[in-house]
Amino acid sequence: MNDLRRYDSATRALEPPLAILDLAAMRANAADLVRRAAGKPIRVASKSIRCRSVMERILAMDGFHGIMAFTLPEALWLVERGFTDVLVAYPTADRQALTTLAGDARAAGEITLTIDAAEHLDYVDDAVAAVRSRAEIRLSMDLDAGYVALGGRFRAGTLRSTIREPEQAADLAAEIAKRPGFRLAGLMAYEGQIAGVGDDQPGNAAYVRAIRIMQSLSARELVLRRGRLVNAVRQVCDLEFVNGGGTGSIERTVREKAITEVAAGSGFFHPRLFDFYRAFTGRPAALFALPVVRRPGPDAVTVLGGGYLASGRPGTSLLPQPYLPAGLRYTRDEGAGEVQTPLLGQAARDLRVGDRVWFRHAKAGEMCERFSELHLVDGDTVVETAPTYRGEGRTFL
Repeated sequence: MNDLRRYDSATRALEPPLAILDLAAMRANAADLVRRAAGKPIRVASKSIRCRSVMERILAMDGFHGIMAFTLPEALWLVERGFTDVLVAYPTADRQALTTLAGDARAAGEITLTIDAAEHLDYVDDAVAAVRSRAEIRLSMDLDAGYVALGGRFRAGTLRSTIREPEQAADLAAEIAKRPGFRLAGLMAYEGQIAGVGDDQPGNAAYVRAIRIMQSLSARELVLRRGRLVNAVRQVCDLEFVNGGGTGSIERTVREKAITEVAAGSGFFHPRLFDFYRAFTGRPAALFALPVVRRPGPDAVTVLGGGYLASGRPGTSLLPQPYLPAGLRYTRDEGAGEVQTPLLGQAARDLRVGDRVWFRHAKAGEMCERFSELHLVDGDTVVETAPTYRGEGRTFL
């Protein structure tokens, strides 16, 4: 039975719009991530999953340990529900959540906050000043892993941390050590210009060559600089972990001696933007179905909804991909619509009102912000219907 028939059969009693996760595909993707990590543990990026049940399934597999969360309220909620070792990978300015963390010794023992400046320490100190018997707050220092060339005139990578050089990292580590109530537990450095940019994109061959050259130069520079950064901090304090990488860079990142763990999230669902890497080939695991509601022409159908665009720099690459049946495309003028989406292609000839078109989101976890449930499919059967964060009434961003 092909995938289209399996998914239609598994969900025949359900009304679309709906979202599914193909468990066999997810397990295969997870196994490949573990293979690429070559024995180093993988921290699961919750922003790319946004479903507790799925994260529990992943963490039950060999090779995965800990959560990389995206907000402190999310981390507190996860720990309350039994998750452990939660790294909040982005700085927080949530005073209420900081107060809760400082007043809960158990949560404080499981959650690590990320900072990149003494300003963050000042902010946290002020936010928790009124907390009696304040728990020690665990910290991770975020390092700038971007690639800079031509005397600073060229930069590739996300604009994140202020900490780029070893002396900066050592100074902040020393500042943390002087502050009562804080402990530096780890370091993280996300090389988004490698992990998040496909090196096998279709289209402009010259652009693809430029990406590959940039990534090669960046990896070469980062392995030396990250090693020096880690060594500088270790002169000040002991570290429990050094986190790096992402789905697109695992096999490169784990080669670095300084790295103790890597992160991955999108690789479990394998959304559309992760089709364009030479190092790995995943299986699409997360999809959503929209019903056909019109047939405006022999080679055209209209489905309900569909405007589930991904975050990032605007462009057609952030549109969901009409996936099954194969051969459908957007109209030039309408794209993915707020309430309805017209689709063109020969495959439309065999579709009737009430049939389903299956889509892949451009990114991973953002799909779950549109659906309250994920129907977990094994073979041609829904084996579990799991609430997403949205389904549990949790919208952290």
